[in-house]
Amino acid sequence: MVLDSLTLDIVATLVAALLGAMLLFLGRQENIPALRWWGAAYMLGAVAVALWTVVGNRYGQVVPLLLSAIGLLACAVVWNAARVFHGERPHLIGLALGPMVWIGSGMLLDPAAEAARLTIGAGLVAVYAMLTAAQLWQERRKHLQRRWPALVVPVLHGFVLLLPILLGNLLREANGAFAAAWVTVFSIELVLYAVGTVFVIFMLVSERVVSAHKRAASIDPLTGMFNRRGFSEACGRVIAREAQQGRPVTVLIFDIDHFKSINDRFGHAAGDEILKLFAAVVLNNLRISDLSGRIGGEEFAALLPCSLEEGVLAAERVREAFAASGVVCDDGMVDTTVSIGVAGGPAGTELDVLLAAADTVLYKAKRTGRNRVETAAELPLSLDGDRVRRQTAGFSPTIRTPQVAAPAEVTPH
Repeated sequence: MVLDSLTLDIVATLVAALLGAMLLFLGRQENIPALRWWGAAYMLGAVAVALWTVVGNRYGQVVPLLLSAIGLLACAVVWNAARVFHGERPHLIGLALGPMVWIGSGMLLDPAAEAARLTIGAGLVAVYAMLTAAQLWQERRKHLQRRWPALVVPVLHGFVLLLPILLGNLLREANGAFAAAWVTVFSIELVLYAVGTVFVIFMLVSERVVSAHKRAASIDPLTGMFNRRGFSEACGRVIAREAQQGRPVTVLIFDIDHFKSINDRFGHAAGDEILKLFAAVVLNNLRISDLSGRIGGEEFAALLPCSLEEGVLAAERVREAFAASGVVCDDGMVDTTVSIGVAGGPAGTELDVLLAAADTVLYKAKRTGRNRVETAAELPLSLDGDRVRRQTAGFSPTIRTPQVAAPAEVTPH
């Protein structure tokens, strides 16, 4: 079956309108502004193609010029949607510049200069396509190899639009039907581009949603630090990196002293404030390259790419800073002390082994007076052996449940 221009225009209108409505609906439902921008672009494109199909060249040169300007505006909206998706503000000047240049050139050029208008229009749309590709290229992240359609689709679209500029004069001299043939090819490509762009849009949105969920699953909502899962995954990467360089690592485990009594006496809200305060103390007294996280109720941990001696110094800084916090609330002074276990190992030591050794000396610090730092003399030969030794000595970690009580205001003194 031979597709004439009317058939192609109808198909392009229906496809653009359907995809635009879908994007507008999802953008509103999921509260994603970029989807609403993309949906508006598709609806503008559908309106432009539909009016062009109905009106055509029946009303001189002005109406077709304005309809083409609406199509250019749709291309500009696609570019701005990519900007909004990446957290940038819409470029209002760039949004209006293309349509204004098109209208101005159409009014200045001779009505018979069809080839010149075709070249200018194709060039403007190609520029917007390249700007869209450049906007997507700016976010070069580690998963970029899976984002290649986001770059290839607009680049290919721009290349097709640039064909009249690159080959137009040469082919037009050999074949007077070049313009008509190119318009047919462009109509087909426009439908494919519309569908391909929606695929790219959903790929980008899906990747962002998955990344947000992964981040939420790795972060403790109260303190903003890594939770146990996130801490373990991040530490695995750091340990592997340091092992390649033959550098040692050190693990610190912190346990806030008498935290249950703080909850019982001052309330659960006060306990939460103490947890957030301690998280801030840890972050402020460790280096940017150090990892830290909340691995239990009032238990925190940190991985330092350094020697055991440096780790002990860092632990003392945290202990002293927390003890000097001077927190008071309505019912009196809150004791802010922490017991810390420190364990270090050579390059490549597994995280579980380091945590087991640090946990063992942490309970020693608890048993011998609290508010102190204890250092592991040696690593356990195996995790099972360490558990047996701790049980024989009468120590076993306890699982603490949150204590709910009346809120209390905690203010730094």
